[in-house]
Amino acid sequence: MIDITIDDKKISARKNQTILQAAKENGIKIPHLCFHPALKPSGSCKLCGVEVASPTGKQVVMLSCIMKVKENLTVRTNSDLVKEAREKAFNKLLQMAPDSARIRNLAKDFNVAITPPPNGCIRCRLCIRVCNEIVEAKALRMVKTEHGNMVVPETGRCIGCGTCANLCPTKVIKVVDQDNVRTVSIKDEIIGQLPLARCEGCGKLYATSNFLKHVEDVTHSHTDTKEHHRLCPSCIKLMSNRAQTEKERIKK
Repeated sequence: MIDITIDDKKISARKNQTILQAAKENGIKIPHLCFHPALKPSGSCKLCGVEVASPTGKQVVMLSCIMKVKENLTVRTNSDLVKEAREKAFNKLLQMAPDSARIRNLAKDFNVAITPPPNGCIRCRLCIRVCNEIVEAKALRMVKTEHGNMVVPETGRCIGCGTCANLCPTKVIKVVDQDNVRTVSIKDEIIGQLPLARCEGCGKLYATSNFLKHVEDVTHSHTDTKEHHRLCPSCIKLMSNRAQTEKERIKK
């Protein structure tokens, strides 16, 4: 048997064992993805780096799935040198597999800071500006998080108009009408879920009740003696065409 030290813990390892194998047998956790006991190690993922002394005495990071144990070897699995190398390795893997939950969860287990998963948002603020300045619902805002600036919803303020989705240049904001409910979301983040209202003309579900009420509230001060009707764009166009036809008939 060969005596080595890992994180100030003295353990015994078998000849020709790798550091990773010896660590696993002694309950010492080292992150890894490309290692499998039935295959020769390749060191592809670069996650299993540990700090050891080089032949010159300089402390360096070596891959524990490849490096064999030797008598009186001292290994550190969580030094500053290892943390730096580990962070680079995790982020390099995420460049190739940005949505991999396994990689992100493994990084979290080892307290590694990683780049946020891409969600398609380019932080242009068009959605926030149109919601604030034109729609005046003020349902979106930008906040600073551990993953950088993110667009987040203001609870209960979305009226379901879908203007933000229409203006989003990368189309990451989606509007889905299903089961009489409109859902507006940024990838997995729900901005609003609101019931849909029916057109008084054709009966089609076409807009949210919150949006229609918002329009009435915003325009209530306008000079208007006509009775308000909740009509979809198709019915409004149809009635407009009929009115124009009737107007032309009367002129004749």
